[in-house]
Amino acid sequence: SVSGGLGDTQFSFRLRQSGGQRTAHYEDDGEYNREAPLTLQRESAHYFGYVYFRQVKDSSMKRGYFQKSLVLVSRLPYVNLFQSLLQLIAPEYFDKLEPCLEAVCNEIDQWPPPVPGQTLNLPVMGVVIQVRIPSRVDKPGSSPVKQFNQENLLPAPLVLPSIHELDLFRCFQPVLIHIQMLWELMLLGEPIVVMAPSPTVSSEMVLALTSCLAPLRYCCDYRPYFTIHDSEFKEYTTRTQAPPNIVVGVTNPFFIKTLQHWPHILRVGELRMSGDLPKQVKVKKLAKLKTLDTKPGIYTSYKTFLHKDKTLIKRLLKGIQRKRPSEVQSALLRRHLLELTQSFIIPLEHYIASLMPLQRAITPWKNPPQIRPFRQEDFMKTLEHAGPQLTCVLKGDWLGLYRRFFKSPNFDGWYRQRHKEMTQKLEALHLEAICEADIVAWMKDKSEVEIVDLVLKLREKLVRARCQHLPVKEETLQRVGLYIETIIGSLPEDLQAVLHHH
Repeated sequence: SVSGGLGDTQFSFRLRQSGGQRTAHYEDDGEYNREAPLTLQRESAHYFGYVYFRQVKDSSMKRGYFQKSLVLVSRLPYVNLFQSLLQLIAPEYFDKLEPCLEAVCNEIDQWPPPVPGQTLNLPVMGVVIQVRIPSRVDKPGSSPVKQFNQENLLPAPLVLPSIHELDLFRCFQPVLIHIQMLWELMLLGEPIVVMAPSPTVSSEMVLALTSCLAPLRYCCDYRPYFTIHDSEFKEYTTRTQAPPNIVVGVTNPFFIKTLQHWPHILRVGELRMSGDLPKQVKVKKLAKLKTLDTKPGIYTSYKTFLHKDKTLIKRLLKGIQRKRPSEVQSALLRRHLLELTQSFIIPLEHYIASLMPLQRAITPWKNPPQIRPFRQEDFMKTLEHAGPQLTCVLKGDWLGLYRRFFKSPNFDGWYRQRHKEMTQKLEALHLEAICEADIVAWMKDKSEVEIVDLVLKLREKLVRARCQHLPVKEETLQRVGLYIETIIGSLPEDLQAVLHHH
């Protein structure tokens, strides 16, 4: 990069996996993804890149500069862990080169796999990094559990308070008064360009934006740092179709020209942590985005559905005057965004739960009943008595926001995920029902064809339950297995042989 900045910088990027198998490389992918929070799942189609870049004057180099990057590539969005790891490895690597990396790779190969809910001690280069992998059952918004098992770890471990959470307050400082608008734009999956002075600011802002919907998963594409060399450059800058649902972070002023047809552009300056409130950027009309030295601002014609939360902004401003630590300010901000997202999503959760068939409708000898379809108008009717106004003080056009949300990839992603979980729950309940049933009585008046059919169906269910890791007790699966054996045993020998051969 032609960056003028001397010294060390760190940033992240995200790239699409091209071609090849999209199957899970890891046997434990299904298991990890089931236990991990949705926002920390392994992705099958994208990689994350974490970069440590050094640029210093060096007369022994032909170009007069030492310029090198160490890049760590992973499917996991553990930005804090991997950037902290690079802070340990990169400076050593720039000194000692390959042998150092080989030693580090050997150590990392010995690390245990990330298991949600566990605290891991990860040794590297004489340091032990200690970090807890969040789990789906953690209470949202609770602070990470203090880490105890420091049993005689010498030297004392480097404890990371979080594997992935950014300093939200620092990232959002220049746009605090627009946090409501940014949350809505993210919720609706709108195309946003972040124009920043450096890859660091660019990637932090994009990651902060995508994290502000937690615990809801942001289902659109995002590129924390995007350059004209990226293979999607043509795809994103074409004028022949509407911009894709994506948040893209850039530093090259050239993008002001090529992306000025995008509906929302956030231009930020250098992020500074200073005692006084950084200048808040203004909302401006997109038409103003002509010149290359565009002033910081949010260039959009978007009108928010909900009103601003004045009390939050006042509390954060007071915090700045009182020099409140950044992590406290970040926690306030994170809690506010969490409560906002929960207020929005709880009515949807209530409604979708009502589409699940009643337990008594699940009988052992019939296929489980279907989940009823999601009808947007029926959902809208529930909002009068059970809408977000019960949990959220914000006034505004909530109904309009839901209508727009239904058209976004985030709704689609949320609905598919919930539908899949409910379908698996039904399968599990069905297996439990089969276990409770009296198979011998059922078989009395059945023909061989019906019985063989049942054996094949039960077998298929058993295989599916194991492959998909359905939420079923192991003893239930074993009982179904025994049932199958019992039924086969009651059949004539020639049929038994055929079924065993299957």
